[in-house]
Amino acid sequence: MISGSIKFDRQRDDMVKRQIEARGVTDEKVLAAMRKVPRHFFVSEALGDQAYGDFPLPIGEQQTISQPYIVAEMTQAMQLTGDDRVLEIGTGSGYQAAVLAEIAYRVYTIERIHSLLVKARRLFDRLHYHNILTRYSDGTAGWIDESPFDAIIVTAGAPKIPEALIAQLTTGGRMVVPVGDQHSQELIKIYKDEKEIRKTNLGGCRFVKLVGEYGWRDT
Repeated sequence: MISGSIKFDRQRDDMVKRQIEARGVTDEKVLAAMRKVPRHFFVSEALGDQAYGDFPLPIGEQQTISQPYIVAEMTQAMQLTGDDRVLEIGTGSGYQAAVLAEIAYRVYTIERIHSLLVKARRLFDRLHYHNILTRYSDGTAGWIDESPFDAIIVTAGAPKIPEALIAQLTTGGRMVVPVGDQHSQELIKIYKDEKEIRKTNLGGCRFVKLVGEYGWRDT
């Protein structure tokens, strides 16, 4: 993988120590991935010096790259083992998918904004993430042809949990999704077993809205 300059390597280590480990993320696979993925590649050159700050950043098309801690928290919540097939709804900059690709066997990521998907795909190829598959589509409907998935992550705020995505989880599968209004959400973890769907509230968060058939309507 391309790691960037020594300066960015140090910033990445500092990010993990101060923003992620200090807030309780303990999964060593997640911490290793966050130390490795060059986050500054996933933002514009003008914002490169802010890439490892404790905040989201704009990536164009009214979308953002999530705060590093949120990326780590959501990744940890999926309890990845290394053999997982993961579906991501909302490719965006591609950063979350790259973090997942460091841990999971294969990552399937869907983006509805074509220009963002093109940029992300180029980065995946540049960084040799050959285990990431991309699709230009309405992510709220999932990726039926490749289902079921061991884990699903939704990187935009939904008005309710998309039932279409729950149906694409395997038994024992986990999903993490922000649910709420267009201004703030609660991060919900879902566990699907043979008899029921269990939900855990991981706390408040704020994402751009999830647009699509099973999300918010595009205005």
